[in-house]
Amino acid sequence: MVEVTFPPKSRPDLLDIGDSIAKASRANARRFVGKLMAQGQRIGTSPMGYVGRDDLAPGLRMAALGRYVIFFRMFDGEVRIERVLHGTRNLPIVLHHDSAQVEDDSAFD
Repeated sequence: MVEVTFPPKSRPDLLDIGDSIAKASRANARRFVGKLMAQGQRIGTSPMGYVGRDDLAPGLRMAALGRYVIFFRMFDGEVRIERVLHGTRNLPIVLHHDSAQVEDDSAFD
């Protein structure tokens, strides 16, 4: 199993998802964010088995959980969860913006 990390860029995504769900139920919010984090850890068992999304960003892969998509990359033998986004978001625009920031200030670190 490969180590899985949630760098700073992915943490606000999890907090936003939790806050959104918590408006209806705090217990459901905790449970679902826990499921997202567990799915992230499962990615480490077979990261290359997930769909590649080089069309969105080089080396990007994705795993779905319900209506959410976990985007990740392999770096130095570990899985880095880059973003966790709702599937209805305009993913090319959000991820292109992230990629542009990488060139400027390492937004994925």
